[in-house]
Amino acid sequence: MDKIIKILQSLRPGVDWQAATAIVDDGVIDSFDMISLVAELDSEFGVRIGLEHLEPENFNTLDAIYALLKDLGADI
Repeated sequence: MDKIIKILQSLRPGVDWQAATAIVDDGVIDSFDMISLVAELDSEFGVRIGLEHLEPENFNTLDAIYALLKDLGADI
């Protein structure tokens, strides 16, 4: 989780990522941030997050991002 938080903090410092419950739905990150986030996650965890995964429910919480990465076979 620490690596995911570090990536998120690089996008939007000062957000309490562990408490955030609607990262996408509340506009905490915008579409440009989402592109950066996906690229960083792909690179850091050696996975490919495809268009089919770009649903708000996969990115609204830290736990959802973690679960997506696990589902894609990331070693975290």
